[in-house]
Amino acid sequence: MSSEKLSVYEKGQVLLFDKPLYWTSFDLVNKVRSILRSTLGLKKIKVGHAGTLDPLASGLMIICTGSATKKIDEFRDLDKEYVATFTAGATTPSFDLETETDSSFPTDHITEEMVCEKLNGFLGEQKQLPPIYSAKLIAGKRAYEFARQGIYKELVPVTVWFREIELLSFSLPEIKVRMICSKGTYIRSFARDLGKALESGCYLSALERTSIGEFKVSDAYDPEKFREIVEQYAITHVQNPYA
Repeated sequence: MSSEKLSVYEKGQVLLFDKPLYWTSFDLVNKVRSILRSTLGLKKIKVGHAGTLDPLASGLMIICTGSATKKIDEFRDLDKEYVATFTAGATTPSFDLETETDSSFPTDHITEEMVCEKLNGFLGEQKQLPPIYSAKLIAGKRAYEFARQGIYKELVPVTVWFREIELLSFSLPEIKVRMICSKGTYIRSFARDLGKALESGCYLSALERTSIGEFKVSDAYDPEKFREIVEQYAITHVQNPYA
């Protein structure tokens, strides 16, 4: 097929999506691929994402199509901005809401000033231990596969950077924080480390990724809006190729 007959999505597009809560990253990729295939009559089209989000997180994902998939590694290297809500006074094995709380801790000693001080201590380079419920590969299997079987493998700390950390609200047990961090950062691990710094416990109870580099979630599509856009494109460029 000549390049003139290829759709803009086959030629390559960088698309911004606001991933719905509870969707996996692969759910979103499959949804985009399905919309493009069914609406434009494409048998095959390259679709990939530039960085995952956990099912319990919402927010910005970059989806690339066609030749734009060559840019995926470039986007993965960009800093990420998150708005995270941490619940103090308890921990969970997964460091988030995927698992039930396993321990409780006092919070009476935690003040807003204390939280600000501890948050500032995380700025800059940090050695962070990934969560046992993570996609890190261990002997060819994901760490979470072992964890869900009650087998806890030792993980290796990784170097991450926190560029900005800002306390947005303090209303115990909830602590809401905005942060900009490097690729490879686990906000669930940050929850664990924050709990330890506060001489208590914390787990991640809500997370939204608000930006990736200069890309903003405010400019992102939801899946159904994207379907409408592709349907309109099909009308003007597929059914009427001279439009």
